[in-house]
Amino acid sequence: MTTNDTRNLIIQTGADLIGTKGFGATGINGILTVAGVPKGSFYHYFSSKNDFGLAIIDTFAEEYDEKLDQILNDNSRSCVDRLRTYFDTGFDHMTSSECTRGCLIGNLGQELAGQNEMFRVRLDKVFCAWEKRFERCIAEAQTAGDIGAGIDPSDAASVLLSGWEGAILRSKVVKSTKPMERFVRVFFTQCLSIG
Repeated sequence: MTTNDTRNLIIQTGADLIGTKGFGATGINGILTVAGVPKGSFYHYFSSKNDFGLAIIDTFAEEYDEKLDQILNDNSRSCVDRLRTYFDTGFDHMTSSECTRGCLIGNLGQELAGQNEMFRVRLDKVFCAWEKRFERCIAEAQTAGDIGAGIDPSDAASVLLSGWEGAILRSKVVKSTKPMERFVRVFFTQCLSIG
């Protein structure tokens, strides 16, 4: 196993465990046991658990950005269809985890933003980047005439991100994708005025 492979294995294992248990409840020893990696390897790559947490955020964001770009920049479909595909991907993720995992960045934001300024800033940077992607897609839909000219793409993107993250949280609480389904329905009909 190469150096990068070991580091990535620790990050992926940690992200999986943190996605289920939370950052505070996930110990370094537990991560290393599941990954099958000696403790010295952890400190070779990360100076602390916080450093590790930031690496998880960066890695997840990089991978998620690629997925978002694949969906939102797909010129073979309309922007409205791209947004529907994005939401469908979220439904699939929640269904496959039986509504237990949610969004890793959202989970970390809820757990850590009020406790650690370094995490708060990093998480906000990730959310802002996602919001900009949604804003571009919505603006493109507006240019194509698929949504009304009176809609502010920046406001709509902010509502999309905040509302979707809230719907994901609510879906975890009720163990059903119904809050997500309701959000999508209201977003398209009320925010984007699409029947």
